[in-house]
Amino acid sequence: MSSIPSLQTLSNELLKDILDFIDADQDRSVNIDHRAYLSVESFRLPSPPVPSRAHDVGSFRLTCRRFAEMGIPYQFAKVATRFSYHGLERLDKICSQGHLAKHTRKFSYLVPYFYIQGTEQVQHFLESERRHQNPLDPSIFQSKAEDQRRILQTAEDTRVLRKAMAAFVSLQHVQILRLQDEADRMLLEALQESDLHRATMVDLKWAPACTHAATTIAEALLYARSPFSRFSGPMMNSQSALAIKDRIPQTVPLLASRLTCLELHFDDPEALEERMRAISRLFKTVFNAAQNLQAVHVGFPSRAPLDMGLEEIFHSVHWEKLRAFGIQAWRLTADEIIRLARRHSTTLRGLRLRDVQLREGSMWKDVLTMLRSEMEQLDWVSLRRVDYSKHFDELWADSMEVGDVEIGDGSHGSSESDNEDDILPHFSMHGSENVSEEDYDSEYEHSIADTDHGPDAYEIALSPNTTASLPFCTCSRSSDPAGTDDLGDNGLFVMYQQRKLWEKWVIGRCPEHSS
Repeated sequence: MSSIPSLQTLSNELLKDILDFIDADQDRSVNIDHRAYLSVESFRLPSPPVPSRAHDVGSFRLTCRRFAEMGIPYQFAKVATRFSYHGLERLDKICSQGHLAKHTRKFSYLVPYFYIQGTEQVQHFLESERRHQNPLDPSIFQSKAEDQRRILQTAEDTRVLRKAMAAFVSLQHVQILRLQDEADRMLLEALQESDLHRATMVDLKWAPACTHAATTIAEALLYARSPFSRFSGPMMNSQSALAIKDRIPQTVPLLASRLTCLELHFDDPEALEERMRAISRLFKTVFNAAQNLQAVHVGFPSRAPLDMGLEEIFHSVHWEKLRAFGIQAWRLTADEIIRLARRHSTTLRGLRLRDVQLREGSMWKDVLTMLRSEMEQLDWVSLRRVDYSKHFDELWADSMEVGDVEIGDGSHGSSESDNEDDILPHFSMHGSENVSEEDYDSEYEHSIADTDHGPDAYEIALSPNTTASLPFCTCSRSSDPAGTDDLGDNGLFVMYQQRKLWEKWVIGRCPEHSS
């Protein structure tokens, strides 16, 4: 009677296939030409798989020495670290083991709000809140505040980050995310609901936390001469950019020259134009130095579109390799968009104009006509929530909130595990949303929930089956508008159905007659 084959008898190739099945996105990322690359949904968490893939990979590695070695590239390809003594200690242990650290390609830094006031202030506030039936425990926040104070005083984060960036010899992607656990969320809600006098007793802020994280990460990357080429800051504060400009001005171009992808979203609406003008020269320095950029996203809060010229940020820079470009929440003229698109007409394959509001005197049909007729490489365009500036202001004047999530967007789930290696980006466009401790333990990174664009919208690949590459006339087969006059652009407002039609019309040009 034949014995039952053991897993130990399987070849390495077959075991690798098993690991690929368990952790299918280990080597997968959204292609730079795909619609999801600059999508808000690219940073949003879908429902996590059950059971946890990270847990399965960990269990696989515990089986035997052979399996332990095979699982290392899967378990340590993505490393996430919280700004806490425990998190930094864990990172220190990982980067002390070169056979683990050499596999890390993505590093995510999870940074909580900073407690600005002393710990006694937190206790006084919470004691007063208890009289209002608030169940918050002062000891939790005192411990957090003390933890932050010790790290800042000893510069432990600087030491460990420098060590980690030097150890991550295969690092490609660096990401800074705002972290909010349930206790912080409850405290913030209590502060918002409290009267002004008691609320000032506790100063819980993101700006100094973001500033400190950005500067220490930048200094660590420079110190280690890291090979990274992509940076994501989906919850940046403009003060952090000012701090980088002031603290490490001579080395900013060196960092920027390594970039192929840059994703920045500023979520602080206060004095937005003033702060952006203050760092306009920094943008010029970065963008002129970043000549290898293939994908760029610069965005602002949907509820507070930036009231500045496009070139005050981009300074007429031309990137020869640019393939995907995205902006969000901006008040612009049609000519500004057209000029930037024309500069990159020979390379641009994806264009995202999310929450862009056209100024009075401009028409969306002029932008659309140019994109359709001149952007021959364009494979997708996103016009989500585009409108006219005057109509946008009227909506706000009537107290109609223009949120960052449209009706129909799916909610995301969360996981109960405590694994920091499978951190996922949750790109929160609304100031009150953050990466929660439940969110960052999920494992999906390549599954994108973009219900607004349909289930396949984020997977538009560069293949011969795209509309733009069909080799024969499609005029008679199309139900799209025949010309500019059929777009229904009234120069006053844009309906959801219109802009969806416009997206299809721009890339649905007939190969035979488009010229």
